[in-house]
Amino acid sequence: MELILPDWPAPAKVRALSTTRAGGVSAGPYASLNLGDHVGDDPAAVAENRARVRNRLPAEPLWLKQVHLADVADADSASGVPEADASVARQPGKACAVLTADCLPLLLCDRAGAVVAAAHAGWRGLAEGVIEAAVEAMKVSPGEVLAWLGPAIGPAAFEVGGEVRDAFLAFDPAAAAAFVARENGKWLADIFHLARLRLGKIGVTAVYGGGVCTYSDAERFYSYRRDGATGRMASLIWIE
Repeated sequence: MELILPDWPAPAKVRALSTTRAGGVSAGPYASLNLGDHVGDDPAAVAENRARVRNRLPAEPLWLKQVHLADVADADSASGVPEADASVARQPGKACAVLTADCLPLLLCDRAGAVVAAAHAGWRGLAEGVIEAAVEAMKVSPGEVLAWLGPAIGPAAFEVGGEVRDAFLAFDPAAAAAFVARENGKWLADIFHLARLRLGKIGVTAVYGGGVCTYSDAERFYSYRRDGATGRMASLIWIE
């Protein structure tokens, strides 16, 4: 199993990781470590893949039903599979998790290691304010928050329509720098830059990661834009 460990100055008691597509039992377009149970893969294979990841964790993580909005679940008290695109935890051993295959996974913690959060941010989630909602749910000063941006579709591959650009510029004119015009009338969007702008606007300046493209590396990453039928990777964070 190949894991990506965030390169950031998080407190020693904070643990975090992001999976790749390597190290599981799924076959076909889901090969091999697909962790999504909603994409058409064999449920038994997904269960085995999740069990392999679970072996790296203190407990079963809080899986979410992600809907590209800005609701935040409390991993300390939630049960089942909440409909949310972010979660927050303060209790040791409670793992927050998000699934992605081009959307941006964000992992968050405070400098004291007292609270952690994970957020799933496609362009809709970013525009809806999922980053702001996750940071607010942490209930610490944004200046105390560390953020890590995981693998997502890169700016050379993320083509969007003008309505996407308009949605971000309406919120912050500085977002224009995250879009490059194409000859076909569409735009290339830099989701990492958009996330950094959102974080900076609320006072989160300690931002790490970003720049790893899921679309361009089929061997390591799932990509919905590239493949259509595909698996999902997980990004997880918890306090020991």
